[in-house]
Order: sequence, then structure tokens, then C-alpha cells
Amino acid sequence: MAVVSLWLASAAALDRIGSGDRLRTDYDAIVVAGAGVLASGAPSRPLAARVDLAVKLHREGRAPLIVMTGGVGAHPPAEAEVAARRARSQGVPEDAIVLESRSTSTEENAQFAASILGRSARVLLVTDRFHVFRARRVFSRRFDHVHAIGCVSAPWPRFRGAVREVVAVASYAVMRRL
Repeated sequence: MAVVSLWLASAAALDRIGSGDRLRTDYDAIVVAGAGVLASGAPSRPLAARVDLAVKLHREGRAPLIVMTGGVGAHPPAEAEVAARRARSQGVPEDAIVLESRSTSTEENAQFAASILGRSARVLLVTDRFHVFRARRVFSRRFDHVHAIGCVSAPWPRFRGAVREVVAVASYAVMRRL
């Protein structure tokens, strides 16, 4: 029971950490970390929440570009394509959206986004709150300037993701990838 309690407390702490850095308005790009696509081709709840937050930040003038990341997962099309479609439907102009549709992990999201933007780009990373801690560290290995903010998705995906993220953080720490 103690292990379960510690695990849940760690998941809650990761979620709390991801409430966001102090945001500026001089980012070169907002980078949306990929998340699942449903069998229907619609965005999963986490992907929809990430895109919605990125669109809000773009409207606030935080950055001129939104880089959508994510390749094809369990269901096509690529996560980046589905995310871009959602952003366009909310009025984001085509020339403000950049697609990175090859990545299949947070590491590849960062690697391929950096190959598009360059290491010196100032990026505002958007992901789920529970994912911010690890994602920010992974992106910091590829970019000199990374801030991150997490969105809050629906309760069940948020709980499931936070519990899974505890294992991911532990494994990344053991492998010295944080």
C-alpha cells in the first residue's frame, strides 16, 4: 500500500509541477508535443487540449509559429496533421503552422523540432501538466531556451498519464536522459 501511495503522490506532484513557467511574449515558436489520434482520425482528448492551449497562446502573441509534432501512432493520420487541422479550424493561419510528422516519442519531438527551428530558437513547449517535468528536460537537450506549460486534459487520461509518467521519469533518470 505504501508503494501505491508513493506512486500516486509522485503522479500528483508531476501534475502540479506542470502548471507552467512564467510566460514571456518573445518566443520563436510554440511546440505542441504529439499525442494520440482516435480510430476516427479525430484528436484524442490530450491532443485536443494541447492544441487548444497552443492556439490560445498564439492568439495572445506569445510566438508567431506553432510547430505541431507527432507521427502516425496507433491510428492514422499523423498526430501533427490532426493537430494542425484543429488549429486551422480555430482560425490559425496556414503560414503560422509548421508540421513535424515523423516523431514517435518525446525525444523525437524535440530532435525533429530542433532540426526545423534550430538550437537557438526560443520555444514554448505545450504538453500535458504531468508531462512537463520530463518533456522540458528532454527539449532542453536540443534547445538553448525552453519554457513549458501544461494543459489539463480530461480526468481519466490525466490520471492514467500521470501514473504512467512516474515510470517514464524514473526510467529516464536511471538512463541519465533527464
